[in-house]
Amino acid sequence: MSVLSKPYFHDEAKAFEYLESVLWPEGLVCPHCGSVSGKHYDLRKTRMGLRKCSDCRKQFTVKVGTVFEQAHIPLNKVLQAVYLMTSSKKGISAHQLHRVLEITYKAAWFLAHRIREAMRSGDLAPMGGAGEIIEIDETFIGQKKDMPKRRGYAHKHAVLSLVERGGTVRSFHVDGTSAAHLVPILRANIAKEASVMTDEAGQYTHLAKDFASHDYVNHGAGEYGRGKVHTNTVEGFYSIFKRGMKGVYQHCGEKHLHRYVAEFDFRYNNRVALGIDDAERAHRALEGVKGKRLLYRDSSAE
Repeated sequence: MSVLSKPYFHDEAKAFEYLESVLWPEGLVCPHCGSVSGKHYDLRKTRMGLRKCSDCRKQFTVKVGTVFEQAHIPLNKVLQAVYLMTSSKKGISAHQLHRVLEITYKAAWFLAHRIREAMRSGDLAPMGGAGEIIEIDETFIGQKKDMPKRRGYAHKHAVLSLVERGGTVRSFHVDGTSAAHLVPILRANIAKEASVMTDEAGQYTHLAKDFASHDYVNHGAGEYGRGKVHTNTVEGFYSIFKRGMKGVYQHCGEKHLHRYVAEFDFRYNNRVALGIDDAERAHRALEGVKGKRLLYRDSSAE
């Protein structure tokens, strides 16, 4: 049976049941007081998904305390959007969600940002370790507000990415690409025991003193690899990122870039090569909705 034929994509009551199974695998939990009492009242005949806590006496649904709180879109359509965004390698535009889900463009745009917020991991553990290789590179996307186009990249937004070979990626929207901007991020996010690979850019010159080793390729001289010394993995990630940003999303304001970066990181970190299929990827995105909020007034302005 096709994943999209699942009942929770087409029936809102089933959608509430499914989201409850994802967020409350051990049973109902009151999002107001944290009570796990088995005596919570079932008010679903009054309103879709409604419960009442027997301890604090407050009403709630599974959406309370999540990034979907106060969302007026039917929950089954929300789950469809999660699946579509997590299974589309280069993303899916708000216009496409608007057409497929038959909701307004404004609602689709905000829903997509809610889902991107759920995809943000917040992982702070250092990447790599002894014997592991971390590839480092930066790319440039879009155009800074009120800054005219010019030669070079000063008018573009900079994104730094760290990729562990055979593992995960961690990306950052950075203010600049000097050593002062980048090296503190590298020190905080890469284990000292790891080896790092970069291109010949000057900001990476002294990384050998911070990590087990530092090798680089000289792209300026037409060199793209010497055995295991290369940055092809991170460049492969950027090829997907840029195809999505330019071909699907086309425009991204600086305020939202970190969410788009999180979206591409999430799909890469939950890819088929790591044994994660589309259904499991969507499930993991739903696990990330808990404890997060995003209000329209905080996301609409550039």
